[in-house]
Amino acid sequence: MGCLHLLLVLGVVAAGMAQDVNRCIAKKPRNCGECIIIGPECGWCKMESYDNTRRCDQYQSLLDGGCPRDQIEYPRSKLTIIKDEFLSTAYQLKPQEVTIKIRAGEPYTFRAAFRQAEDYPVDLYYLMDMSKSMEDDLQSLRALGDTLAEEMQMITKNFRIGFGSFVDKTVMPYVSTVPKKLLEPCSGCAAPFGYKNVLPLTTRTNMFTQELNQQAISGNLDAPEGGFDAMMQAAVCKGQIGWRNGSTHLLVFSTDSSFHYAGDGKLGGIVTPNDGRCHLDDDMMYTFSNYLDYPSVGHLQRKLKEHRIQPIFAVTADQASVYGNLSDLIEGSVVGTLAGDSSNVVDLIKKAYQELRSTVELKTEDVPNNVTLKFKSVCLNNETFDGAKCSNLQVGDTVYFDITVVTEGCPSRRPKTFTVYPVGFQEELLVKLDFICDCGCQADGIAASPRCSDGNGIFECGTCNCNAGRYGPLCECTIDDNEASDFDATCRRANSSVICSGRGECICGECVCFPRDNPREKVYGPFCECDNFSCDRYEGLICGGAGRGVCNCGVCECTSDWEGSACQCPAGNSSCVASNGVLCNGQGSCECGVCNCFADSLYRGPTCEECPTCPGQCELLRPCVQCEAFGTGELDEDECLLCDPKAIIVDELKQGDEVTRCVFKDEDDCSFIFTYGNGLDGNMEIEVQRTKVCPEEVNILAIILGVIGGILGIGLALLLIWKLLMTIHDRREFAKFEKERMNAKWDTGENPIYKQATSTFKNPTYGGK
Repeated sequence: MGCLHLLLVLGVVAAGMAQDVNRCIAKKPRNCGECIIIGPECGWCKMESYDNTRRCDQYQSLLDGGCPRDQIEYPRSKLTIIKDEFLSTAYQLKPQEVTIKIRAGEPYTFRAAFRQAEDYPVDLYYLMDMSKSMEDDLQSLRALGDTLAEEMQMITKNFRIGFGSFVDKTVMPYVSTVPKKLLEPCSGCAAPFGYKNVLPLTTRTNMFTQELNQQAISGNLDAPEGGFDAMMQAAVCKGQIGWRNGSTHLLVFSTDSSFHYAGDGKLGGIVTPNDGRCHLDDDMMYTFSNYLDYPSVGHLQRKLKEHRIQPIFAVTADQASVYGNLSDLIEGSVVGTLAGDSSNVVDLIKKAYQELRSTVELKTEDVPNNVTLKFKSVCLNNETFDGAKCSNLQVGDTVYFDITVVTEGCPSRRPKTFTVYPVGFQEELLVKLDFICDCGCQADGIAASPRCSDGNGIFECGTCNCNAGRYGPLCECTIDDNEASDFDATCRRANSSVICSGRGECICGECVCFPRDNPREKVYGPFCECDNFSCDRYEGLICGGAGRGVCNCGVCECTSDWEGSACQCPAGNSSCVASNGVLCNGQGSCECGVCNCFADSLYRGPTCEECPTCPGQCELLRPCVQCEAFGTGELDEDECLLCDPKAIIVDELKQGDEVTRCVFKDEDDCSFIFTYGNGLDGNMEIEVQRTKVCPEEVNILAIILGVIGGILGIGLALLLIWKLLMTIHDRREFAKFEKERMNAKWDTGENPIYKQATSTFKNPTYGGK
């Protein structure tokens, strides 16, 4: 836990050091106590001979400034455990009491453990609606009374049970005030009443069933019941009900109707707000039912929370949504749905209790306004979650909660205390906060010390804490009462509330600038507004380095060879001249020795001479060259006279890198060639080759005759091939025919019409004799 605390402290200190403004200095504390309240990163050097004017500074800065470690007031938060009993049946939460000496702004984390004890005491108070509609529910509860007690005793041997009943206020319009109806609102019904504590909590569970058997149903007029009155009395009448310290308090609220709440009492002429006090007489009857209004939801919730009572709303299905919404507003409550006759009430209560017991959630009370808490849960299998809740627990499981405390400033009244408690249990952890608002060295201060300008202050923690009307490191400055409220106004710039620009101390109306850790760096000016290290940098060097310029009050003063905000630009524009002698080729501006080509220009490059998407200079010169040298092309005679520069016709063109060669074809399919480049005077010079390069003339007749001959030859060849193939085919067919003819065998049968003159017949029965 100590390592975790150290990491948190270092994280906060690092965050403070990363801020643009060192608040330890900017807040301008007058003494050590004011210094350490600023933030956990601030410390105070109490060494008397410390020559640095910034006694309140970040811890590392004080060390770097020459203040010995043992002379720095840098208090840290510390935990002292007051009571830490082992986890057992008597104690489920540990520790039970702690004191934290805590410093403003410094997060401090400590761990609490919780273990559910076996046979933890349970007080169950059954509060039942006795209106006529609950008659069958009462019969079921009578039959299941012993079963309910037995089931709960199986969960915990330390069990007590009690019973209470309610109907509503006995005034119109809640009940009929006809005298006969006040005695018997329905056939066989008991007189209506507000609330009665029938059976205080007892270990004699058989009495629960006996009392149930003696109860009689009553009646009222309207559907909502006076259950809130009954719940309030059951919560605040601790002695009469019998709630024990150190036990789980379960309040089973059974009904089939909704509830009246604050303001409904006006319907019956009852306007006095519910006072949240116990009003049970010797007969355990609620005596102020007709004098006090119903409690509000918030009022009831506070009393249930104060007495650590967990309601179980056992209601019928048609009321489940109403009480579900109510349960969301009441800490530690659950809702169960009753069968129409409450036959499932035992299982409902058992399930609700197990649901409550399987979850542990920590809550807080009386947390001071300047204190912020953050919880992290370490539940089963060491799974961690943000928040203070663990679920799916069984008896004997241990879970942990890391509680982080952060305070802001110092309260006028201290110390402060608050409690952390698990919902539904009587355990609690008492946390006492002892705020660190003063330094230890302040206790050794010398009042009216001669070191403080002849006794005009208290000498403490290495410096003077001046009396009223005096200020300065040694209380050497005076100020009259009229100026006392703003004695450092002359140390602030116009329209600024920061003294000496946050980089100096106002002494007797003048700024004394703080020295820098780097001796080469200086802060100066009437308001410490200037320095020699805040100018623009080039390649990591202030004003490009010593050879280029110096920093003066945030502005670089460059030498004659350099210019720019960081002396990063060479003076002049010689590096921007293009090959044609024009600055940036006329396609850009020269800035800081570099050409910035125009955004709408197609030219790019160091001097804006490269144009990768341009049609090319050759293409631009072609029309003029063609018309001047050969009198052809798209330009007419007048347009040709306007061409500049003029083309020079030569027999042989120059070769080399200093000229560019261009080749184009004209209408006759001849190629003409020219070159361009800069002449001796720097201007463009164009030379054209006198003769064109034309292809050899083609013999058209020969080509035509050749094509015709080729077509005829191919046709004749195809005809001969066809004839040859047909001849071969005919010969094969004839040979096949001859072969079949030679192999044929002709039958010599008689003429079927011819008959011989004699015919012979044989008798089949004749044996041949």
